[in-house]
Amino acid sequence: MPSENPASKIKVQTTLPRHPFPPNTARSPLKTERLIIRPLTQDDLPALHALRTQPEVMVCTALGRIDADISETQAKLDPFLPPGDADTYNPGICLASTGELIGLGGVFRPTSELGWPEVGYMIRKEHWGKGYATEFLRAYVRDWWGLPREKAEVFVDGDSLEDDVGKGESVREMLCAIVEEGNMGSTRVVEKSGFRKFKAWTVKSRRAGQEGEDITLVGFVNVGLEESA
Repeated sequence: MPSENPASKIKVQTTLPRHPFPPNTARSPLKTERLIIRPLTQDDLPALHALRTQPEVMVCTALGRIDADISETQAKLDPFLPPGDADTYNPGICLASTGELIGLGGVFRPTSELGWPEVGYMIRKEHWGKGYATEFLRAYVRDWWGLPREKAEVFVDGDSLEDDVGKGESVREMLCAIVEEGNMGSTRVVEKSGFRKFKAWTVKSRRAGQEGEDITLVGFVNVGLEESA
């Protein structure tokens, strides 16, 4: 939960997945037509390092650079392993045909800058354009909304709400995604997975060589309704 109430956010009553999350050992793999979506393990370190050293993948991240070495990748993997799995819900994305880990995705922290849990994903460049991201996100969203819930009081971006609400009112829980403007591939993925766009805003880049430049981000939310076609 945020430590303060930014001017752009309002306090609402809602629900969130029960915390802590189920441990990795209690999470059953999700199976789709072409994917197995399963908890990450320490054995995934080499494949994760291969993913995180692809410049085409990492250019879209906050820092915009590949991991410097395997120890940096280990530090990125650790939050998804016990005991970090209590606070994260990020499975690996594997090909059902081979078992190869081609990416990962999910919710990294209970709240985001928009106040709601934020979902994201990364997939190796060789597998772009094949529909795997949409296949993953649709399955993950179904699983997310199936988690046990508990009541929560959170500060959320008021623009994300479907109706005008006052401070402290009850609202439907949302899952959000943030996409950089111009990233049409990810925009299509989130829209096909039932997310609706609600706002755009500008931030200063932290990427190497682009520090201080303006980046426009676009916010999307999903309320667990029927997926779009």
